[in-house]
Amino acid sequence: MRTTYMAKTDEIKRSWYIIDAAGRSLGRVATEAARLLRGKHKPEFTPHLDTGDHVIILNAGQAVLTGRKLEQKYYYRHSGFPGGLKKIDYATLMDKRPEQAVYLAIRGMLPHNRLGRAMLKKLRVYRDDQHSHQAQQPEPWREGAAVKAEGGAGS
Repeated sequence: MRTTYMAKTDEIKRSWYIIDAAGRSLGRVATEAARLLRGKHKPEFTPHLDTGDHVIILNAGQAVLTGRKLEQKYYYRHSGFPGGLKKIDYATLMDKRPEQAVYLAIRGMLPHNRLGRAMLKKLRVYRDDQHSHQAQQPEPWREGAAVKAEGGAGS
C-alpha cells in the first residue's frame, strides 16, 4: 500500500532565493515568490506545514503593471471608523512605496491564516538592488532550479 509522504518540521530545509523584478510584471513576480514561500516547488510540499524558502525581491520600484492598471487599479484600506475608507492609485503607490505594492500582491496569494502569516515572515522586498543578506548566500531563482539541485526530474 502506498501512502502520501508528509514532511515533518525538523526535516524541512530552507534555501534563500533572489528574484529580480526589474522590467517584469508585478503579478508574474508575485506568483513566483508566493510559490517559493509556500514550498510548492519542492517534492516534499505539505499543505498544512510551512515548507517554503526565504525570498528576497530586488528592484521592486522597476516592476511594471500592464495595461492601464497604474491609473485604474486602487489599493483600499479602512480605518475601522465610519467614513474611514482610504484609497490610493497604483501609480502613486508604485512611485512612493513600491515595496508595499509587491508585498500586498504576494500577501493576497498566500493562505489567509496563521500559516500564511508565517510564510510572509520569510519575504524581504527591496526598492533597488541592494540587500543585507549576503551572509545567507542567496542564489538567483530560475524556474526549475530547485528540482535540479535536489536530484529530481531533469538531472
